[in-house]
Amino acid sequence: MEQGPSVQTKKRKSVQQPPNKESPSGVSKKQRKAAKGKGKVEPEQDKVKLPWPEYFDSLFKIYKALNTVVAFCSSRKHLAVTFPVVRSSVEALLKHPLELSKVAELKALLPDLIKFAYIPHDQLRINAETQAQEASRNMKSRDKSPDYSAFANSGSSQSTAPSTGTEDEHVLVLDFASNEKPKKTFSHDHPYASPPVLSPQAVKTLIEKRNERFILAVNELLHATSAADDPVLLLQSAARDHIPVDPNSPKSAAGEHKPDLSKVPEPKHRPTIESVIATIMLADWYKDQIAHRRIFDAKDGRLGTLEVPLSKTIEQALHDSRNITTLYTHQAVAINALRRGRNVIVSTSTASGKSVIYQVPVLTFLENDKVSTAIYIYPTKALAQDQRNALEQLLCACQGLEHIKVATYDGDTPKEARAGIRDTASVIFTNFDMIHASILPHEDTWRKFLKNLKLVAVDELHYYSNIFGSHVAQIMRRFRRVCAAVGNRRVQFVSCSATISHPRQHMKNIFGVDDIDVITDDGAPSGRKDFLVWNPPLVDEMDPSLGRHSSISEATTLMRFLMKRGVRTIMFCKIRKVCELAMKTLRTDLSSEGRLDVLERVMSYRGGYSPQDRRRIEHEAFSGHLLGIVATNALELGVDIGVLDAVIMLGFPFGIANLRQQAGRAGRRARDALAVMVADTLPLDQHYVDNPNELFDKSVEDLVVDLESKVVLEAHLQCAAFEMPLALEDEKYFGPLFKQICDTRLVKDKEGWYHTNPKYMPFPSKHISIRGIEEERYTIMEMTPSTRPGGVPVILEEIELSRALFEAYEGAVFLHQGLTFIVQEVSHDSKTAKIIRADVNWTTSPRDFTDINAVQTYRIREIKGSPHRAFYGRVEIKTTIYGYFKIRFGDTIQVLPSVDRYMHRRNKAILEAVDLETPPFDRETTGMWIDVPKKILDILRSKGIHAAEAIHSAEHAFLNRFALSADLKTECKIPQKEYMAKDSKRKRPGRLIFYDLAGHNGGIAAKAFDRVSEIMHDSFEAVESCDCADGCPACIRSSTCKEGNLVMSKIGAQIIIRGILGLPINIDAIPDPESPVETPQTIIEADNVRAVDGVEVEYWAS
Repeated sequence: MEQGPSVQTKKRKSVQQPPNKESPSGVSKKQRKAAKGKGKVEPEQDKVKLPWPEYFDSLFKIYKALNTVVAFCSSRKHLAVTFPVVRSSVEALLKHPLELSKVAELKALLPDLIKFAYIPHDQLRINAETQAQEASRNMKSRDKSPDYSAFANSGSSQSTAPSTGTEDEHVLVLDFASNEKPKKTFSHDHPYASPPVLSPQAVKTLIEKRNERFILAVNELLHATSAADDPVLLLQSAARDHIPVDPNSPKSAAGEHKPDLSKVPEPKHRPTIESVIATIMLADWYKDQIAHRRIFDAKDGRLGTLEVPLSKTIEQALHDSRNITTLYTHQAVAINALRRGRNVIVSTSTASGKSVIYQVPVLTFLENDKVSTAIYIYPTKALAQDQRNALEQLLCACQGLEHIKVATYDGDTPKEARAGIRDTASVIFTNFDMIHASILPHEDTWRKFLKNLKLVAVDELHYYSNIFGSHVAQIMRRFRRVCAAVGNRRVQFVSCSATISHPRQHMKNIFGVDDIDVITDDGAPSGRKDFLVWNPPLVDEMDPSLGRHSSISEATTLMRFLMKRGVRTIMFCKIRKVCELAMKTLRTDLSSEGRLDVLERVMSYRGGYSPQDRRRIEHEAFSGHLLGIVATNALELGVDIGVLDAVIMLGFPFGIANLRQQAGRAGRRARDALAVMVADTLPLDQHYVDNPNELFDKSVEDLVVDLESKVVLEAHLQCAAFEMPLALEDEKYFGPLFKQICDTRLVKDKEGWYHTNPKYMPFPSKHISIRGIEEERYTIMEMTPSTRPGGVPVILEEIELSRALFEAYEGAVFLHQGLTFIVQEVSHDSKTAKIIRADVNWTTSPRDFTDINAVQTYRIREIKGSPHRAFYGRVEIKTTIYGYFKIRFGDTIQVLPSVDRYMHRRNKAILEAVDLETPPFDRETTGMWIDVPKKILDILRSKGIHAAEAIHSAEHAFLNRFALSADLKTECKIPQKEYMAKDSKRKRPGRLIFYDLAGHNGGIAAKAFDRVSEIMHDSFEAVESCDCADGCPACIRSSTCKEGNLVMSKIGAQIIIRGILGLPINIDAIPDPESPVETPQTIIEADNVRAVDGVEVEYWAS
């Protein structure tokens, strides 16, 4: 939450500055931040001792009593530390009343250590059954807790707070920040241990440490206060802003302060981004989080000229529907090229008006010939719907073209409506799935439309890469072949894309055409943009052991600050769970502040929501009603959701291209804008904090399309032969592998035509899933009686099986729009999960493990210059979910990119470990692997290098050098397992293993296997030549690591890669461990995997 002024100071010199009028406390910003240094606190003896005013001695007595009570309560997870409970206990120790103002003074003195605020009442519902269930599990006995007889009878807050009758009632809590550090050891039974009750000695140590913090804070205040100021008055002044405000009361407990209900300014009256940043840097909660700032200056637009002017009707339509009177240079150049019959790719910045480039030519075609047709292809239904509305408005404004029909033709189009669309629509909005499975297989019914086809426009071309892009490339070749067969060889192709590295080559790969004009010179205007790299601060700079604030709390604090000033903001989250956690945090904090006016204008947006909900959110955003959206990358593409002023990226996205695409969503109308990357504490994020220039100067990753994949090509040749029999002349569409595959995999008739293999009949396209096999879906049904009139359940979401296993088990907390629901019942037969609405202060995280095992060898390949071999074959993947954790919401939680997995930075976050019995999730796929020689494992052990760290790092090094790595997976190592304190029964074989996504069947693992020698040697060069100390994105770190790159060792990767390649290893040059520690081994020597009969080694050939 945004905090009030603080008098905490950290420098060693007094500040000779009068009170600042702009500061509500009378303490200047300089005074409050006097010691915001980077190093440790200097020893107390290095400073001149100053006598304490008697007032601080009295305040210290209050603090010590409060510290004692809170230490006792917080050491027991079933005690919720509410202020009424603490107050009565402290008063029993002090023998006099505890004034609220005194606690506020302590908060002002130690703002990062003390939590003193109202929270929603439901957040105290911490799980009443925990103690009883723990007792039944025969857990080890614990030391007796201290006997605090002075306040033991004064009351305690039970784990489940009594019902208050009002859902929105708030409770005043008082607590201290925890000083429990992250640990590399975990319990034997499960990786997250329930927090133990502290021993008497541990409680005593905790109390003494916090008392020392008070002494240090007072001394800091005295040293930083000028002779002209009274430190007591400064503290009392600052404390006024720390008296908590009950959101449900018009006045605070002190009867003076009201919640900040200042009206949110209209968009046109919002402050400039420059002034907003300046205000942030003066705020008391700002602690140098801005690690880097880069300013991109505003740019004026440059106008272009058409070689052939537009007709008056089209000019008028552009003016009336879009207020367009002139064209920018890139728009004019592209339209001129299309008029000359060229194919075009436009690769310019987000919101540069690219859609005009393919809308204007279609209007011209229709003016000249009313039977002309066009196809617009989009990667998402939302984007297609958005662009369809834009074209309809343009046609309605164009005299003579008002009657032209446009239609959406996708999977949601009713079957009974499809024939009418095919016969009457001039422009269809579709996707490659429909072209593959509906249009091309029925080309005989589409011949009239295809014969009159003038233009095919593909938006967001950068979306199509890797295995999906490889499928799309073959679909386009089938499409061009069918158009030519019906007599239309004049179809033109135009594509638009965000900035990519090689636009001409990418368009050629996708479309198979050569005559391409590339337009990259962006003539659109743009406003000033500030880009910030935001690193969460330490919880307490004087006590680094407390760790850093969570990235979620930092991002949501910043978002609330922006929204309250009328800055319309979108927050991008990497996975759905983070999206919902961020939304819940916003909901909680805005409610606590009494800012329901802002809360009602914030929504989350992600995959899984129903189409109706998504359209509603899009409409709310486009209409300008929403102030904030919390989204996954579902909104990364160019859906027009209105004007956005700021983008917050919660954690580094999955690549530089994603980061720039997301950052481009702000400032879409040439106004000043803000982009902020809030870094996680994960190694990759911190790398970019330390090296921010890479975010701006590093080239965008190359887009890869595999045109030589025999698996993909054969699939589409089977489809092409069904559409029209293939002949040898069709090699011009499908490339040099065409004849070989046709001769071996298709059926050739007497006249030399190739036909579909009967095993693919009657509809081969149904056997080919271009996005992988579609998973079964579970229906999430809300059953809450109070919210369901008549008790009728409502379908809230539909989620894939792979997600349902991790999110919809019985007892799970399911999040939707930041609201919490409890999963009551799951039926795997009917694929349904029933949930009820419940306001709880915990979330859940599955306890699971996944084994990826090579089970049969199909091929063996020599590695160049090495006695070791690579293997290819069948791989089995088995995921077992054996329980879940209840985790107190609001404690420091790091959510990893894998499905619903957490790293908890404080053991006290775990409320309960629950056992489950669920069926395992089994998949089968193909993969390749390389066994690590036993000699190498022995070297790692002798040098104290964890084998799992070394293997994981070597796997990433391999993937970083493989162009198609986005569709190749590996067994990322999990810190909770690898750093267990006790030996694990679940041992993993010492091997590097890579596998295809189950159900995708793209042959990517086979491609890596064929190039294994080249990739391994490239990996060796990359790791050995990298100047980094502990690994970076250029060598062993990966933005797609499911476990956050936490189990890594660069030197371990070097040893493994050298060992596999048969290169010498200088053991003496490897440093010995500083303090040898015997850790349980999770990696054992790999056994040979059974091979099919007749397998021979494939030797490397230069």
